[in-house]
Amino acid sequence: MITRIARTAGFSGLLAALLLTLLQSFWVAPLILQAETYETAAPAAEHHEHGEAAAPHEHSAEAWAPEDGWQRILSTTGGNLVVAVGFALILAALYSLREPGRVSTGALWGLAGFAVFCLAPTLGLPPELPGTAAADLGQRQTWWIGTAAATATGLALLVFAQHWLFKVLGVALLVIPHLIGAPQPAVHESLAPEALETQFKIASWLTNAAFWLALGLLSAWLFRRSSQH
Repeated sequence: MITRIARTAGFSGLLAALLLTLLQSFWVAPLILQAETYETAAPAAEHHEHGEAAAPHEHSAEAWAPEDGWQRILSTTGGNLVVAVGFALILAALYSLREPGRVSTGALWGLAGFAVFCLAPTLGLPPELPGTAAADLGQRQTWWIGTAAATATGLALLVFAQHWLFKVLGVALLVIPHLIGAPQPAVHESLAPEALETQFKIASWLTNAAFWLALGLLSAWLFRRSSQH
C-alpha cells in the first residue's frame, strides 16, 4: 500500500506541477512582472522627488531572487513539484481509506482540496501582487492554517457525517474563520492598479482550480490503475 501511495503521488504530482507551471508561465507570471515594474518605479520616483542627495538603496543585503527567464521557470517548477507531490500524498492516503469508485470521483476530491487550500484562505487573504501592503506574516500564517483546517473538517462533516448536528457543526466551521476575519494591514496600499490586482486574483484562482482538478483526476486514475496490477 505504501508503494501504491508513493507511486500515485509521484506521477500525479509531477504531471499536475508541470500543468500548473505552464499555466502560471503564460497567465500569472506576466501579471507579476507587470506589477514589479510599478514596484521598481516607486523608489526611483521617490529618489527623484528628494533630489540627488538622497542616499542610494543598499542591495547587497537583499535575498537572492531568480532572474527572469529559465531561472524563474526552474524555480517555479521546483516549488510547484514539491507542493504538488505533498498534496498528492494527502489525496492518495485518503484514497487508501476510501478508494474512489470512479476516476471522476477524483475531481470531487480535487475540488475539495481547492476549497480547503486555496479558495477558503484566499477569501480573507487574496493573492497579492508585489508592492501590496500586508499584515504581519505570523498572524497571516496562523489564520491561513486555522482556516484550512476548519474548512477541511467542515467539509468532511458535511459529506460523511450522518447526524444533522454534525452537519450543522460542519457549516459553522466553514463560516467561523471568516467571521473572525483575516489579519489586515493598518493601511491598504498597492502600487499596482486595481484592474491588475483583479486580473491577478482571477488568474490565481483559475490556475489553482485547474491544478487541483488535474491532480484529483490523475491521482484517482493512477490509484485505481495500480490496484489492477
